[in-house]
Amino acid sequence: MSDQRYSLVHSGQRGAGERRGGLSLLVRDDWTGDSRDPATLSGGETFVVSLALALGLADVITQEAGGTDLDTLFVDEGFGSLDAETLEDVMDTLDTLRDGGRVVGVVSHVPELQTRIPTQLRVHRGRNGSHTSLSLA
Repeated sequence: MSDQRYSLVHSGQRGAGERRGGLSLLVRDDWTGDSRDPATLSGGETFVVSLALALGLADVITQEAGGTDLDTLFVDEGFGSLDAETLEDVMDTLDTLRDGGRVVGVVSHVPELQTRIPTQLRVHRGRNGSHTSLSLA
C-alpha cells in the first residue's frame, strides 16, 4: 500500500510504555534506509501501517490456525486522515482484497468513500432511534 516504501520490523526492544512486552515494531523507510518509532508517523501513515498490520495478522492467523481463513475485516475510521493519493492507494488495495474473496467492512464518514464502496450498510439516526438501510451498487 505504500509503493514498497515502508516495512514493519520487529526490533526486539521494548518501546515506550511497554512494561510486559509488545510487538516492539519499528517502521523502516526503504527509500531512505532509516527506521523510526511508529509514534512518529503521521495520521495517514499510521492508518496505512495499521491496515497493513491487520491484513498481515489475518494471514498469519490463517497459516497458524490450520488453514482457517479470516475472510472478514472491519476498518473503523482513519480515512479522513488520508490525503487524496493515499486514500486512492488504500481503496485500490481494499478493492483487490474484495476481488480476492475477502470482506473488508469500512466504517467512515468520508463522502468520497460513498462512490467507491459498492455495497453499503448505512445507519440513520432519528428521534425514535436508529435504523439501517442497505445500498447495493
